[in-house]
Amino acid sequence: MMNKPIAALILAAGKGSRMQGFEGNKTLLPLIPAESPFHGERFILHNILQSLPPGPKGLVIHHKKEEVIEATGGLGLTYYVQPVLNGTGGALLAAREFIQDPNHERLIITMGDVPFVKESTYLKLANALAHHQLAVLGFRPEDKRQYGVLEMEDDRVRKITEWKYWKEYPEERQRGLRICNSGIYAFQTGALVRYLPMLADRPHKVLKEREGTLTEIQEFFMTDLVEWMDQDGLSVGAVLAEDENEVMGIDDLTSLQRAQQLSKCL
Repeated sequence: MMNKPIAALILAAGKGSRMQGFEGNKTLLPLIPAESPFHGERFILHNILQSLPPGPKGLVIHHKKEEVIEATGGLGLTYYVQPVLNGTGGALLAAREFIQDPNHERLIITMGDVPFVKESTYLKLANALAHHQLAVLGFRPEDKRQYGVLEMEDDRVRKITEWKYWKEYPEERQRGLRICNSGIYAFQTGALVRYLPMLADRPHKVLKEREGTLTEIQEFFMTDLVEWMDQDGLSVGAVLAEDENEVMGIDDLTSLQRAQQLSKCL
């Protein structure tokens, strides 16, 4: 398994509602700006593709999907349309065909708005699959803010807990949770395939604003897989990013401009 190419699935379906003034898909935002932060060269996605290890690449799309396909048509990607925006788990379900390909023994899942993860970090994550069925890319921020955290026991990840839950923990327990979730993972693909039916059968009910109205929708959470696999006796490990900048996501104008400044130093 460790000698075969590493497949990668990039999740780039979301609209990015906090990116005020930009109506396109965030993965096409430039890291080298021109007349405005929203126009320029070197798409975020290009950075991601250059950093991922060699191997098949899938891209999950929804918002402005035609623009994404047109802009990336020569990059050797296989496209999977997420019919509705129903969470990271919904993105996995949309790309079932890619995940179930028997040639994809190791699979990296990354985000289409996180441009600075190094190839060496992706390789560490994939190589952790020699010892684990699932490896999570974590990081140690100066301030945990509202990140999800890895609840660990020795070198094993037991579950990923979102801020709305861990903020209710006693203060001492909160202090012990130092490693946050980047949203980037590597799976032994055979293990992931076995959990896709469970993922499809266990949606969460979430209130989301749709056209100015709060609406209850079903969402599927990729983070659930961590706890399910651990409970079933599979091994879930963690790899740490070099620093917080490496796993920064670009979700608003401030973070975009910061990324554009950082890219000058790389």
